[in-house]
Amino acid sequence: MSTINPMGKDIISVSTELAGRTLTLEVNRLGFRTTASVLVRYGDTVVLGTAMVGSRPVVLDYFPLSIDYEEKFYAAGKISGSRFIKREGRPSDEAVLIGRLIDRPIRPLFPKGYRQEVQVVASVLSMDPNFRPDMVAMIAASAALSLTGTPFDGPVAGLRIGRVNGEFKAFLTAEEREESDLDLVVAGIESGITMVEAGANEVSEEAIADALAWAYEQYQPAIALQKELVEKIAPVAQEYALVLPNEEIQQAVNEWVDGKLGEALHHPYPERNELVSTLRWAFHDEMREKFGEDEYKALHDEYDEAFTSALHYDVRKGIINLQTRPDGRKLDEIRPLSSEVSLLPRAHGSSLFTRGVTQGLNIVTLAPLSFAQMVDTMEQNDYERRYMHHYNAPGYTVGEVRRLGGAGRREIGHGYLAERAVLPVLPSAEEFPYAIRSVTEIMSQNGSTSMAATCSSVLALMDAGVPLKRPVSGIAMGLMMDNGTPYVLSDIADAEDFAGDMDFKVTGTSEGITAIQMDMKVHGLPVEILRQALEKSKAGRAHILEHMVTTLAEPRAELSPYAPRIEKIKINPDKIGAVIGKGGEVINKITAETGAMIDIKEDGLITVAGQDAAGIQRAINWIKGLTEEPEVGRVYDGKVVSIKDFGAFINILPGIDGMVHISELSDERVERVEDILTEGEIVKVKLVGIDERGRLSLSIKDVE
Repeated sequence: MSTINPMGKDIISVSTELAGRTLTLEVNRLGFRTTASVLVRYGDTVVLGTAMVGSRPVVLDYFPLSIDYEEKFYAAGKISGSRFIKREGRPSDEAVLIGRLIDRPIRPLFPKGYRQEVQVVASVLSMDPNFRPDMVAMIAASAALSLTGTPFDGPVAGLRIGRVNGEFKAFLTAEEREESDLDLVVAGIESGITMVEAGANEVSEEAIADALAWAYEQYQPAIALQKELVEKIAPVAQEYALVLPNEEIQQAVNEWVDGKLGEALHHPYPERNELVSTLRWAFHDEMREKFGEDEYKALHDEYDEAFTSALHYDVRKGIINLQTRPDGRKLDEIRPLSSEVSLLPRAHGSSLFTRGVTQGLNIVTLAPLSFAQMVDTMEQNDYERRYMHHYNAPGYTVGEVRRLGGAGRREIGHGYLAERAVLPVLPSAEEFPYAIRSVTEIMSQNGSTSMAATCSSVLALMDAGVPLKRPVSGIAMGLMMDNGTPYVLSDIADAEDFAGDMDFKVTGTSEGITAIQMDMKVHGLPVEILRQALEKSKAGRAHILEHMVTTLAEPRAELSPYAPRIEKIKINPDKIGAVIGKGGEVINKITAETGAMIDIKEDGLITVAGQDAAGIQRAINWIKGLTEEPEVGRVYDGKVVSIKDFGAFINILPGIDGMVHISELSDERVERVEDILTEGEIVKVKLVGIDERGRLSLSIKDVE
C-alpha cells in the first residue's frame, strides 16, 4: 500500500495487541474532507470512523451531538434478504441499539454548555464473521473524535465479553456466545468505567462486578493506542465558547430560591412536581416585574436554566447533607407499588404496574410461530425473533403536547432492555410453541419507565399463561458522588436522575441478574463503587418482586379463551417433504379441510394452530399418518396391496409396505394366499421385525 495519499499527506498508522489480535488505527487514507476520520482494522473487520464539527455554535438548549452506526451488507458479503429492497435503508433496530451503545459513554465527556454541532458516523466496511464489529466501531468513533480538537475528554474504548466455562473472554465467536451465560458490554476511559450494558442468564452480582473489573483492564491497550495516535497527529484545539448561565445571574437565582426549596419541597410526586412548577412560574413573574416584559424576553432562557441548576443543586444538597430525597424518602426506600392483571377482557394477557407516578400498561398477544419476526442484519443470516417487546411513551405521559410518530431511539432502547430482561426465563419454542408480542404503553412517567415496562410485561406474560421459569423484577438505581463518597439511591425519580451522577437499571430473578444498563455522567467510576451499587440493587429488586408475586404468583394454568390453541408434533426432518407435498399440495389440502394453521421448522418441529380443537386434532392425525415411523410390536390396520405365491404385501403407513409370509397368515397350514386375503382388503397385522435393509416383516397370526 502507498504511504502517501493523493492529497500529498503521509498515511499514519499505529498498532497494538488487543485481546489476542492486532488493532490498527490509520489516518489520511479515507475521508479527506471530514474534520477527522480514522480507519480501524481488527482481524478482517474494517470500520471507518468519521467526525464532523460545525463551524459555529447553534442556538439550541442542548448539545447537538449525533452518533450513528452504519451496517453495510457488503461488509459481510451479503445482499439484503428483502425481496423488494436491496439498498440499505433506515437503520435496523440492531443498528440503532449499537449507535446508542457508542453514544452513551461518549456524550458525558463533553463539557456542559458545549453547543457546536457534532456528527459521528461509524461505518462497517468489512466484517470478520468470527466476532461482532460493534466494539471496533466504538473505538473508531472515539478515535475520530479525539482528532477533531474539540473538548472531548476521551478517548473511549469498550469490550463485549462473555463467560465460557467460567472464563471471561472478549470478541466471542457465535458458538461461544451460545455457550456463554453473560453478554456484557463495558466502556470507559483510562481512569474508569462510563457505560455498562448486559444480558445475563441469572448471573450473580459478584460475577458481574468481576467481569467489569476484567473488561476494564482488557480495554486499556485501545485507550493507549488512541492516545499515541493523538500525539502523532497533534490536532489543533478548536476555539469554542460554552453556553452557561452567567455567574452573577446564577448567584442571584441561588439567593432567590434559598429557603424556598429544601424541606419546603419535600413532598411525594406529583405534588412535588406541581410545587416546583408553581415556584418556577412565581420566579419568572418576579423577574419579569424586575426587568420589564421586553427586557426579560431576552433573559428568560438564561434565568430559567439557572433556576434548573439551583434546583439540581438543592436535590444533591438534601441527599448528601440530610440523607433525604426530594420526595422525603430515605436513600433505599422504594416508592409505593401497585399492580393488577386481566384488565383488558379480550387481550390474551394484560397488567398495570404502578410505582409512584410511573405507570406501565402491558398487553401480551400470542400467535403461531409463523408470526415470529424475520430479522435481516449485516452480522448474520436471517433469523426469527420469537419474543418481541415494544415500548411506547407519548407526550401526554410527561404532561406535554407532542406530535405522535414512530418509535425513536429511546423507545427502541427501552423496549430492548425490557425484552432482554425477560428472554432468559422464557420457555423454548418446543415447550411453548407461540410467537409472543408484549407491548408496554407507558401511561405516566416520573423515572425508570423501562423498569416499569419490565415488571408489567412479566405480570402480563404470566397472566397470558406463558410458563416463565421465574418472574423477573427491575429497579433503577442512582448515585451521587461527593468528595469520593458514593451515595446510592434506590428507585430514582426524574429529579434525582437529572441531578445525579449515574443512572443504572438492574433486572433479575430470585436467582440472579438478567439485564443491566448503566450510564455515568461523571468521567468514569472505579469498579468497587459499581460493585457496591450492584449489591445495593439486590434488596430493591427483591422488594419489588415480593410485591409482584402477591398480585400473581405464577403463570396461569390455562390460556385465554381468545388465544389461539397450538399443538406441536416432532417428526423426522426427512419426512417434511411428505407433509408439504409437491408444490405444497398436501399441506394446502390439510389446511383447507381442517381450518388449522401449520408451521414447519427445519428440525422437524411442526405446530398446528387454530380456534377449533377438533380441527387441530384432525390435522395432527393427518400429519402423523403421513410421517409416522413403523414400530416393531405394534398392530396396524393395513391394506392388502398385492398378493404373491409366497405371501402378501400390505400397506401399514403412507408410503410404507411390509410383507406377510404365507407361514404368518394363520396357525394352520395355508395352501394359497388367496384363500385368506384379497387385494384391497383391510386387515390387522403386527410388525414383527425390520431387517438391516429396512424391509418390514408382518404377521397376521400373531395379532391377539
